[in-house]
Amino acid sequence: MTMTRRTGLKTLAIGATLALGAAPALAQTQVTFQHPIGINSHYGAGTTAFKETFERLTNNRFRVVYQRNDNERETIEAVQIGTIECTITSTGPVGNFVPETRNLDVPFLFRDTAHARGLLDSPIGQELLQRFPARGIYAVAWLENGFRHMTNSRREVNSPADVRGLKVRTMENPVHMRAFQTLGALPTPMAFSELVPALQQGTVDGQENPIPVILNNNLNQVQRFLTLTGHVYSPALLLCNPAFVSRLNAQDRAALVQAGRDAAAANRARVTSDEQTGVDELRRRGMTVVTQVDSAAFQAALASGATQIEQGLDSALLRRIRDWRPGS
Repeated sequence: MTMTRRTGLKTLAIGATLALGAAPALAQTQVTFQHPIGINSHYGAGTTAFKETFERLTNNRFRVVYQRNDNERETIEAVQIGTIECTITSTGPVGNFVPETRNLDVPFLFRDTAHARGLLDSPIGQELLQRFPARGIYAVAWLENGFRHMTNSRREVNSPADVRGLKVRTMENPVHMRAFQTLGALPTPMAFSELVPALQQGTVDGQENPIPVILNNNLNQVQRFLTLTGHVYSPALLLCNPAFVSRLNAQDRAALVQAGRDAAAANRARVTSDEQTGVDELRRRGMTVVTQVDSAAFQAALASGATQIEQGLDSALLRRIRDWRPGS
């Protein structure tokens, strides 16, 4: 073998080795995934499950990278324009993009967790997901935060009368705002990213969120009283950029859907766990917790403003949600 030929073969071998080594990196696509809570949370459980399933089913051709962003409206807009690929968000700000989702925010709409989860997994929930593409968003799956409860720094809340006069941070959601107005509170809508500073500075007296959110964000450090009102069930959504989804082949899109199912299962399991242990943990951290709440009194107080609270909503859809039973 001549020197020239040996040199040529060596060059080809080196080139092949470099190409093989570089191929996975060149073929791998980053999927940026944002949400407003730390990775050790119910959203984090969903994100981790999504990442594990999607990467595994696509043979690691995709790499899911998590980033925290406390401004949910901002992440939804980023998904719309394609700055990021996916997000998990509560439905609070989603109504500004897909108004039909506001129907889910009516107080005491759901009887319990089984009702809420079953309804969202039913054809009714899937019909709502199909409203998103027309708004420039691809909705993958329903997740959740759980039932929302009240906290404040001023006093125990034992009855609707105790809510009067409290400045309560709400999500940027007119249904929630009208409900608190009905109770005599002073609702103050703001992004979640502004909440802790507002509580520290006394801009607002209190807020309302599910136990997993209160726990993960250490709201006990800026709030003294917790009342388990369970006044609204808070769904969440896994949303993706439509252009990103459209670029996926059929197999990868199926992987995305399965990853969404696994994310929902992991998210709900973590919510269940947090709700089972969270109240005791918040007590341990120093919060005064009111567990015996007269839900009927709160429902009666809100019923007086039902027409206003449900203004602009779909009464037929609300009736279907209230009447839903497993198998219906």
